[in-house]
This record gives sequence, C-alpha cells and structure tokens, in this order.
Amino acid sequence: MSDIAIGFTGIAALFLLILLRIPIGMVLIAVSFVGIWAVVGMDIALSSLGIIPYNFASSWTLSSVPLFLFLGFICYHTQLTQGMFRAARAWLAGVPGGLAIASVIGSAGFAAVSGSSIACSAAMGRIAVPEMMRYRYDPSLATGTVAVAGTIGALIPPSIIMILYGVIAQSSISKLFLGGIAAGLVTAVGYIVVIYLRVKINPSLAPDASEAVPWHEKIASFKDTWPVFLIMIGIFGGLFAGIFTPTESGAIGSTLACLVAILKRCMTWQAFKKAAIETLVTTSALLIIAVGASMLTRFLVFSGASDYLSDWILSLDAGDLVIMLGVVVLYLLLGMVLEPIGCMLLTLPIILPVIENTGFSLIWFGVVLTKLLEIGMVTPPVGMNVFVVKSVVGNLVTTSQVFRGILWFLVLDLALIALFIAVPEIILFLPDLVGR
Repeated sequence: MSDIAIGFTGIAALFLLILLRIPIGMVLIAVSFVGIWAVVGMDIALSSLGIIPYNFASSWTLSSVPLFLFLGFICYHTQLTQGMFRAARAWLAGVPGGLAIASVIGSAGFAAVSGSSIACSAAMGRIAVPEMMRYRYDPSLATGTVAVAGTIGALIPPSIIMILYGVIAQSSISKLFLGGIAAGLVTAVGYIVVIYLRVKINPSLAPDASEAVPWHEKIASFKDTWPVFLIMIGIFGGLFAGIFTPTESGAIGSTLACLVAILKRCMTWQAFKKAAIETLVTTSALLIIAVGASMLTRFLVFSGASDYLSDWILSLDAGDLVIMLGVVVLYLLLGMVLEPIGCMLLTLPIILPVIENTGFSLIWFGVVLTKLLEIGMVTPPVGMNVFVVKSVVGNLVTTSQVFRGILWFLVLDLALIALFIAVPEIILFLPDLVGR
C-alpha cells in the first residue's frame, strides 16, 4: 500500500471511529500514531508521540485558553451578567418580543466576557427562559432564541475557537478578535430583526409583556451592568491599546472577574471551586483533542495525503467561490454530528492548505469558520446548545420544540454566511483598520 493510500485509509478510519462515538481526542491520537508507524516506522511514531504533544501544549499563546475559560465560568457561577438582561428588559418593555430581544442582548454581553457558547446558552436559559414563559411566550420562540443567541458566545471575543484557530493557522489572534466583533454584532442585530418581524407578523408568539417602567427605574437598571462593562474595558481597552497581549488579556480578565465578584459579594468558595474544576476539565479535554489534531497534521504530511487532496481540489479549477461553497457545505454537514472544536481541529490539516492557495484571507476564513461551527451548535441531531437549554429549563419544553424554535434563525445564519462571503469587508474592516 502506498503512503498516500495509507493516509486516506487513516482519514476513513477516523470518521468511522468517530461515528462509533469513540472520543475524538483518543481517535485522533491513535489513528495518527498507527498511520505514522505505517508510513515511516515505529521509532519516528514513538518520537512523535513524545515531541508533538510537548511542542503544542508548551505554546505560550495557548495559556490564554484556560484563563478565558476560567473568566467565563467565574462570570457564570457568580451571575455577574444577569444585570445585562435586566437592563435590556427594562428598556425594551414596550417592544414586540422585548424579552426575547433582551435575551439576545444579554447573550451578547455574556459573550464579551466568555469564550463559550454553551456557557452563554446555559446562563441565559437559566435567567431568561423562565421569565419569558411567565409572560406566556411561545415555548419554541423562548428556548430557540436562547439556544441560537448562545452561538454569539464564540463570535464576540474572547473566543476559544478563534484562539485555537489562530495558533494552528499562525494568524493574528487580535485581528481574529476584531473580525469576530463585527460578525458577532451583525449576528445579534440579525437575530433581533428576526424576533421583531416574527412577533409583528404573529403577535401570539409573544403576548404583550410591557409594563409601565418609570424612567428612574430604566436609568437605575444600568447600575447592575457595570461588572460586564468593567471587564470588557479591562480586556479590550488594554488589548487594543497594546498594553498587553491577547494571551495576557486572559489573565487580566480572570483577575478582574474575581475582583468584581468579590466587590459585589457574590463570590463564594463553592462558585470559585466549580469554576476552577470546570476550567481544568474543559482545558484537559481541549488539549487532548488539539494534540491529536497536531499528530494528524504530521501523519498527513508524512503520507502526502494533505498535499494530494489540496492539489486535487485546486486542479479542478473550480474557482475560489465554488471551493468556498464546498467548504461551507462540508462544515454544515460535519456540524450536525461533531462538536465544534473537534470538527475544526479534525479538518483544518486538510482545509487550510486549500484556503491558503485561494485568494481568501485567513483572518476572514477564521471568523467565517467560527460562524459555521456555531451553526452546528443548534442543528440536529447533536445541536449541543439545544440540549443545554433543554437541560436547564427541564420539563417546561420538549427537545423538538427547541429545535423548531431555531428554524428561522437558522435561515438567517445561512443568509449571513452568504453575506460574509459576498462582502468580506464586513469582517475585515476592523482588522485592516488596525493593521494600517
């Protein structure tokens, strides 16, 4: 069997084992090790098993991953972001679908202090869904809104997906963050428009929940939003002013979150302990998958499969746009069965060489890829955000009701992907502005 044939056999084995629900990190490491052994021998395979994990895990940039995770978990367990939802609700009391729109705004605020869409969905599910159900909102609209709004968590920085992508693609994380801000804000505005139009067309989806909120209460509602704004200013102000690096900003953000929680007297030992344990568990899982992806990259290079695939795709002379549409379809399909980070790390060794040989910016592609991966967070059968919302709200809704609730938002997301491809300047404007 030729080296290239071994490479493709390894790729087939990867997908087969993943479909059998074997943990993706273990699959990546095992298949890559056996593949390297088959191509270049046991000595190099054993050497790779020692050197590659060390070289990847020792990357200074990756140290920001547990720090941003800890920041998000601290904010979640100490409920520092609840004020964003309450303030949005006070100001949107008279707007059709105001509580659902407030959920989107609250999610955007949580996204700015967290890198996780799952944490975002869980936080808003706990805060916003019971409130909407109390005002007799349609269960599908209430839960579907929270599930899709959670996807903003990976777009608006800090974003764990963008950090990992930046390390692998050797792209500027600061520029990825800037591109993510534009994509995240456009997405949030799009969700708000969808909610508003749906409720205007069918008022029964969101009965009038307006209350006469006095102006002094509206102004007073801002006092509970200061924790989020303080952390945001601390992270992004210093980051884009050049005071500290994206890696160091994770430490600054985590420290600020702890100090703010202490000042608000909502920091407990139990909350700190939960945040620390969840950070350790999540970081460990991510590193195992990332190390496996690094080994897969080495295996595909040794076998020549990645170059062969890249050359074959480019030889089709299909044009950059057709290639990009093929990549979009690929990630939409894979997103239905794989979790986002595993999906990205599994495919980047094959996809990146193709993108590098087209006219597309790697910064732009990183943001679009993040958006595609987050669509997978709400599409069946996996749809992790959907199951997170269902677990948080319990028997208030069925899983099928939550999936029905994301349908119109999914249509919007596909339209946004088309918009980002047609007008890449939407994403690249801020990175290019800073890069000048």
